[in-house]
Amino acid sequence: MKKIVFIVFYIFNSLQAQVDVLSLKSYTCDDEIALPVVIINSENQNCLTIEFDLKAEVLPNIAIIFRFCDVNWFPYNNPFLENRGKNSAYNLEYSFLPVTVSEAKYHYKLQYPDARGYVEFPFSGKWKFFITDYNDTSKVYAEGKFYVVIPSFFPKVKLRTEILSDKEYFPADLARTLNLSTSFNLPEEFFPLYVDGVEIVENQLVNYPIYVDRKTTSSEKYYSWDGNRNFTFTSREMKPGNEYRQVDLRNENLYNSKSVKAQIDGLELSRFYKLGNPDLNGGSMLVQFSKDYAEYLNVTFSIRPPENITGDIFITGSFNNWEVAPEFRLNNENGLYSKTLLLKRGLYDYQYVTGQLEHGRVTNINRTVLEGNFLETNNIYSCFVFYKDPEYGGYDKIIGYTKIKSR
Repeated sequence: MKKIVFIVFYIFNSLQAQVDVLSLKSYTCDDEIALPVVIINSENQNCLTIEFDLKAEVLPNIAIIFRFCDVNWFPYNNPFLENRGKNSAYNLEYSFLPVTVSEAKYHYKLQYPDARGYVEFPFSGKWKFFITDYNDTSKVYAEGKFYVVIPSFFPKVKLRTEILSDKEYFPADLARTLNLSTSFNLPEEFFPLYVDGVEIVENQLVNYPIYVDRKTTSSEKYYSWDGNRNFTFTSREMKPGNEYRQVDLRNENLYNSKSVKAQIDGLELSRFYKLGNPDLNGGSMLVQFSKDYAEYLNVTFSIRPPENITGDIFITGSFNNWEVAPEFRLNNENGLYSKTLLLKRGLYDYQYVTGQLEHGRVTNINRTVLEGNFLETNNIYSCFVFYKDPEYGGYDKIIGYTKIKSR
């Protein structure tokens, strides 16, 4: 009898353990291509939408835990900042995916803060959410990042184009850069010495921001302060790049098999001298989950780079939160670089980047050598002003926010 009970218990737990989160997206309200920025003020409040598919043999009891973070995305272990009692979502509502979707079974689309008041975002700054097991929140299936902004002011942002002349660039296109200055007059309720810096996020590159603080001054990044309340933070190191490549899997007649090529002609080349078409500024648009053809495909990306390209090549895009990671390195077969990814039908922005894989990390990331660098590129830059707030033991607070388009 003991043996039988052990076997049943083992099988049950094995089924429970097989949980995969697929196609995870977070965005502002109902704009699925927007950077996830929740703005809270006295007039109105938008929301955070979290959407994903779930693969599991039996429906697991999952929860979503929200944690307030410092400027480097590390959650605070401070009881005053943990927001206990208002940081967890349970009993999540779900829908069944069509039977044609073999890779997943359940679909979740949730919005926070929720109407029931179970989840609130009382602090202005960086936040993370963790999709976990209800009974064991240390078991994390997936996670995501978003911003909460309770703005005290909206800084002025100026963007202009430049051609760098500090050294010789070859090809000369690489000398094209953008100069972005964020200026503001600090309100009376803040202490000037606690102003820390400005973070600039290009499109959806949340994991690769440019941070201009008061500690580093160079020809590329610097700040000015009049000794009173006027600040300006400037970055001159942003490459405009190119419009993103796109793969559109929404046409089930065009992409009518389980394994497909990202582009119909199969092979892609360098776009260093070719300006791309308008894109989603790093976003994606997925087929509605209830559609019969909202399925997953094995999508192969292939590029034949110029012979003078050195290092590894990686695929990055809206399907992997623009992470340049070892698991997205392309395989090289006689000069043809390829990688196959499991993607849900939809429209995705993506690009090819070069880098060096060293000790499990990707270094020397270059986003222009295969994609080009055009001043005509249309990007969105989100600028966050950070402040070292001394309350509750001290935390990184966003006190100002503005976004600007480069064209």
